[in-house]
Amino acid sequence: MLALIAGTGVLPAMVLQALPQRPLVCALDGYAPDIPADITFRIERLGGFLNDLTARGVTQVCMVGGVRRPQIRASAFDFATLKLVPTIWRNMRKGDDGALRGFIALLEQRGLQVIGAHEAAPALLPPAGIPTQAQPLPSHIEDARAGVAQLALMGAADLGQACVIRQGIVIASEDDAGTDAMLATLGGAATAAILFKGPKPNQDRRADLPVIGPRTVQNAAAAGLAGIVIEAGGVMVPDLAGVIQLMDAQGLFLWVRPKEAA
Repeated sequence: MLALIAGTGVLPAMVLQALPQRPLVCALDGYAPDIPADITFRIERLGGFLNDLTARGVTQVCMVGGVRRPQIRASAFDFATLKLVPTIWRNMRKGDDGALRGFIALLEQRGLQVIGAHEAAPALLPPAGIPTQAQPLPSHIEDARAGVAQLALMGAADLGQACVIRQGIVIASEDDAGTDAMLATLGGAATAAILFKGPKPNQDRRADLPVIGPRTVQNAAAAGLAGIVIEAGGVMVPDLAGVIQLMDAQGLFLWVRPKEAA
């Protein structure tokens, strides 16, 4: 039996639609998904939540959708979670990626197999290529290489999965506020630039795999960008047909770039 730990955004619903049968839908308190949740849990009651999953016959877990590291109230821990407290605190201090790795490790220690959203719904990963009418220029090919290097630096700092590049120069980098907030800082002053997006180097791809959608395209167009470059096999596009249609209307290109082309 599969448990879907669903966060915010459109992705949980897209994964749910792609599954052959409805999983057990779980939600972290404060980050309710747009789909009905069967269970809502808090980190302070993680031990009890994991016991509940086992009792219900859950064998696989898929984490999908947006969440942030929650505030933890020490007084709210239940008995089943107390023995996990040192591990929880240690993982929470390791940044977003470290916290996710720690959570995955706790699930695996309970005998649960953790799978990525792209494994549960493979169609979320677009094939490599350029499906839009607009095509990247030679300068954009060089900008993509600069984007790979920038994401490596950002990954070392565990901060962000996207950046904006123009003529080989980084003009914006994503932080905890997200891609939309980064694009909003540009106004319309990023003409001919690209948005480069991909997973962090050495990221565990079973959680927090980056996503683009229609809103990303709209914000990229408003910023004056020429196109979006994403890593093939590393970025999910829940509404690929809608994204392509919107990009064609805006005159932007989408390049699903093979990783080995770095």
